[in-house]
Amino acid sequence: MTITIFHAPRTRSIRVRWLLEEMGLDYDLHRVEFTRGDVGGEDYRKITPLQKVPAIKDGDVVMVESIAILQYITRRYGPTELAPMAEDAAYPDYLQYLHFGESGMNIYVSMLLGHTALLPEEQRVPGIAKWAEAETRKCLGVIDHGLKGHDWLAADRFTAADISVGYMLFLLKLIGKLEPTATPAIMEYWERLTAREGWKAAAAD
Repeated sequence: MTITIFHAPRTRSIRVRWLLEEMGLDYDLHRVEFTRGDVGGEDYRKITPLQKVPAIKDGDVVMVESIAILQYITRRYGPTELAPMAEDAAYPDYLQYLHFGESGMNIYVSMLLGHTALLPEEQRVPGIAKWAEAETRKCLGVIDHGLKGHDWLAADRFTAADISVGYMLFLLKLIGKLEPTATPAIMEYWERLTAREGWKAAAAD
């Protein structure tokens, strides 16, 4: 059975596509028109009323949360080196960074994105942007700490946790906030992430 990914460039569907590329799984890429206020139109609204990207269909299964999708695919189509098992000593770090990439970082990166780039200039609030950048720096400090003596965040190998966090670094890169806020270790980590063939395929379009 082939998984269908509903995809738009630069969105969280990159995470799902990246994982599938790394696992060598077949998938169908269904491109969603990213129209503000009506992403994908009426047809996509039937799949997810939120009209957010990604969504996947796997037989009768429909999922829309990117981190949950990563967990689902690694378990449904694993075992895989990309997801340590619960009995693995690396599992706690893996699980923590897997979720940190969204639940820990998203609010700050999204506020920084909105109030420096996405919102019309008259709607941007400098105070929120300043706060968001300060909090983003703290998040990057967590990543820097996790990389001490390591190339990857968990299990001394590339995992889905790196996919989760890597997408947030990508958003910072898009708005020119990665280099000014990241440590040298994080920039080296970013280079390792973006050198991977799975990343190149997922972020291509």
